[in-house]
This record gives sequence, structure tokens and C-alpha cells, in this order.
Amino acid sequence: MVQRPRRLRSLQPLRAMVRETRLSKASLIYPVFVREGCGIAEEIASMPGQYRYSVDRLPAAVDRLLESGVDKIMLFGIPDCKDSLGSGAWDENGIAPRALRELKRRYPELYCIADVCLCEYTDHGHCGVLASDGRAIDNDKTLPLLAKSALAYVRAGADMVAPSDMMDGRVGAIRSLLDQSGCADVPIMSYAVKYSSSFYGPFREAAGSAPSFGDRKSYQMDYHNRREALKEALLDLDEGADIIMVKPALSYLDVLLAVSEAVNVPVAAYSVSGEYAMIKAAARAGYIDEAAAVCEAAVSVFRAGADMLITYFAPEIAGYINEGRIG
Repeated sequence: MVQRPRRLRSLQPLRAMVRETRLSKASLIYPVFVREGCGIAEEIASMPGQYRYSVDRLPAAVDRLLESGVDKIMLFGIPDCKDSLGSGAWDENGIAPRALRELKRRYPELYCIADVCLCEYTDHGHCGVLASDGRAIDNDKTLPLLAKSALAYVRAGADMVAPSDMMDGRVGAIRSLLDQSGCADVPIMSYAVKYSSSFYGPFREAAGSAPSFGDRKSYQMDYHNRREALKEALLDLDEGADIIMVKPALSYLDVLLAVSEAVNVPVAAYSVSGEYAMIKAAARAGYIDEAAAVCEAAVSVFRAGADMLITYFAPEIAGYINEGRIG
């Protein structure tokens, strides 16, 4: 008998009915940058269409986001003052806790995930405390500071915390402090599989978090390694992670697939700033159709095994789902 797979591709209603990969607006998370000051909504030069907001200007961004059907954000705080320990990260009056309190007051329906890291708050730009030599990162001295930061965000209203620092043992330290503090129901989304990637460049401009010396290769993963990703994911699960993240997304779809098949918890992927900037730049130059590229890239992430996607294109993807272009 002659097989004709094209029979199922002929009409749009049929194509949509037999799709193997489906997207939902409920699975989209939008990154938000909040900074000190008032009346600020400044566009990020390397990320056209993305902004740093002061707390008082956040509602305009959130209103647009909720109108699109996306009700989840990942919050990144950008302080004015930094120090060697990153103490602003756990200051209850710091930029992130203030933003969380205001967001939860105005938008109780908004699900707020707080990124937990010290890089935005340290004067040296690294994700942990410096060792006595002033060059290496002291992993173990960093852990209680990350845990204190996570607790400060939860007390300010964060529904979930997401440690992104890649210190060994930080999920366990955060889980232990949250549990001891009566916050046992707060989930942890771990940046378990975070590679040292050139695709983070625009984010570091956006968050003011570029390291002042060296790089982050001693604690972020080598992009040559795939088996190590499974090791990191399983270690974080043992420490109490509820969701495992793979970051970046598009250059690591093989890793995303392997992780999704190895763990029994939801898997997130972060489509990072460099991926966003590339699509924007190519579209502005007329090399690609932006909407088509965004749809294709998003579907590829879910096809590879992601259950949720953190993306700067979240509102646009929600619109494409409404239009039936993807979904």
C-alpha cells in the first residue's frame, strides 16, 4: 500500500489537529528588569523592545503582559549600590523585594518568580563571594547569602525562587532555610543546567552584571559537556529542586531533550537575551520574518522536551497562539 503522509498536511484544521507539539500561554514566563529610581522605562540598547523599569513604571508593563494572556514573570533586580558581598540581594528594602511587594499588592493574580543570584549586587559582578585571594569564588561562603536572598524575596511576595548562580549545594541551602522559616510550600526552579555562554551578552548589559575581571567558567558549565548536565540536574533534584532549567535554549536542544527524559519533574528552558537579540537584528535587516522565526524557535524548545519557556518574546508568542499560528 502506498503511504501518503501529505494527506494529514493538506488543510489547516487538519494540520492543527494532528500536531505533536502544543504550546500554551500558561507555559510562558516573561523576564522583567526593575531598577532604582522613579519614572523610568529605559529601552535596553542591545535588546530592542525590552526595558528596565522603576517600580512605579512596572504596572504599564504588567498591564500589557496580562492583556496578552501571560501571567508569569521572572524578576531581576538592578540596585544602584553594590558591595563585595552583594548585600543588597537580601536587603528587605532592596529593589527586588520592593518591586515584589508592589506587584503582589496591585496584581495578586500575577505569578512572580524571583531570580536568586549575587551578580547584579556585587561590585565585582561575580555570582558569589570572592575568596581571600580576590580572584576565585568561595562556593561555601556564598551559600548562606543566596539562601538569605531567597527568603527575603519569598517574604516580599515571590511565589517561586530560581537560583541562577551555579554554586554547588545552593538548592539544598535555600530549601533548608525556606523550610525552617515556614516557607516549605514555596517551589524552587533551579538553573541546574546553565552553560557558560556567549549568548548572555545583552543580559549582562541589561542587568549591569558583567564580571569586572575574569569570567564565569569556573562555575558555569562547559558547552562541550552533555553528560554533566544530567549530573547537575539529578544533584539539584536530590537537594529539593521542584523544576529543572536548561539555559540557554536554542543551542542546547539536545541537552534539553536528555534532561527532560532523565528527570521526573517539570523542565524549563530559558531562551536568553542573545537569542532574542539575534532574531531582532536579523528581522530588522530584513533577513528573516520575525514572527515566523519566533514561532519556529519556540516550538523547537517545546518539541525538545520543555514544559515551560522563559522568553522575552512571551507576549508575542501568546498572540501567535491566539492567532492559531502555533499552539
